[in-house]
Amino acid sequence: MTQNPRMPEPAGRVADAVRGNWVDRLAPAPTRPYLRLSRADRPIGTWLLYLPCLWALGLAVIATGRFDSFAIWIIAGCGIGAFLMRGAGCTWNDITDRDIDGSVARTRSRPIPSGQTSVKAAVIWMIAQALVAFGILITFPPAAIVLGILALLPVAVYPFAKRFTWWPQVFLGLAFNWGALLAWAAHTGSIGPAPFVLYLAGIAWTLFYDTVYAYQDAEDDALIGVKSTARLFGDTARWWLRLFLALTVILFGAAVVLATQDRSILSLVVALGGPLAMGGHLAWQLHRFDADDNEGLLRIFRSNRDAGLIPLPFFAMAFLV
Repeated sequence: MTQNPRMPEPAGRVADAVRGNWVDRLAPAPTRPYLRLSRADRPIGTWLLYLPCLWALGLAVIATGRFDSFAIWIIAGCGIGAFLMRGAGCTWNDITDRDIDGSVARTRSRPIPSGQTSVKAAVIWMIAQALVAFGILITFPPAAIVLGILALLPVAVYPFAKRFTWWPQVFLGLAFNWGALLAWAAHTGSIGPAPFVLYLAGIAWTLFYDTVYAYQDAEDDALIGVKSTARLFGDTARWWLRLFLALTVILFGAAVVLATQDRSILSLVVALGGPLAMGGHLAWQLHRFDADDNEGLLRIFRSNRDAGLIPLPFFAMAFLV
């Protein structure tokens, strides 16, 4: 649902939120700053955190030949956990970046720099989200619980990465794709080569989509001295995006081969269709890439939800054949 451009903007609306989103329209006014801290008005990040969990579970189900009631709980638990931990991580990001956000056109409308909420209230909100997520995590097997706790490390480091490296997107990839390891361990009780290679594929995918996203802020980032792959690559973006696309498909395909090694050739072939079809969607995104079109960059970035969903029906069919 879109908002009539002639209507006044909702109070406190964040600049890059979807117009007419449910937070601006339906959420009680006192809750809106906290939901905006959690990016509930911008759901794409939750999808990007959740999708590697679904990939890993899909491959684990194929590998084990087992889809039971606990697998259904993993789907639900990872979905709720992705919403909560993305919210906690974004709140942490906004706390640490509050001064930087106030200097960037796209982010100065966020709740802390715009004065909608205080740092103290944001810290309390972050802890509350993390505690609820931990309550879900402890319903999983021990290996998954340990991985869930270890995930806090890349989440904690990521907001500072753009201060000391040109590759902060790598740190985002480390954090956002951790669910590939966790969901596999939740289903199988252990870890192995297939989820690790899938994790690397997810990092390559993150480098692709978050480099596209970073080009929106390249000029402001240069003014305030913040690093990113967009600033590093400059006019060579297409070459690098092709590399990240190829790595995503190759590594994802390798993870499929590892996960299906004890299944039939037909199962392998069907499952391989997932990363290949996803690669086709990424190629379409690359074709539409224009570093100077901020609205187009945001549309491409958001379309990665659809790209990440593409492998799932292939995995379902591979399980059934």
